[in-house]
Amino acid sequence: MTFLLVLIGGAFGAMLRYVVDAKVKKRFGKAFPWGTLTVNLMGAGFLGALHGAGTGTAVEALLGTGFCGALTTFSTFELDTVHLIQNGEHDKAAVNIFVSLLLGVIVFAILYALFRSF
Repeated sequence: MTFLLVLIGGAFGAMLRYVVDAKVKKRFGKAFPWGTLTVNLMGAGFLGALHGAGTGTAVEALLGTGFCGALTTFSTFELDTVHLIQNGEHDKAAVNIFVSLLLGVIVFAILYALFRSF
């Protein structure tokens, strides 16, 4: 049953990632990986809220592992950063690393704390 929950959550997370990434790239361009940053921050916040709320194993499988796992992407973050470095855009690469990691932890922590209090 858990496998099926992860599969279902993953399908929806992957679709949302595709849509959000495409819309963000269309709006802000491809000079900086705003789409990847956006989906990763969305996933960090959602996972923080989920863990803060103290949901059960089935919900965590569906929404945490499945949905958030497919919505977020560490490998694309790495690829985007390497492409920035290869293109000589070292400042953008450094900003991408710093902002992605720092904001990800901050967004997770804030939403965890907010939902923990409910």
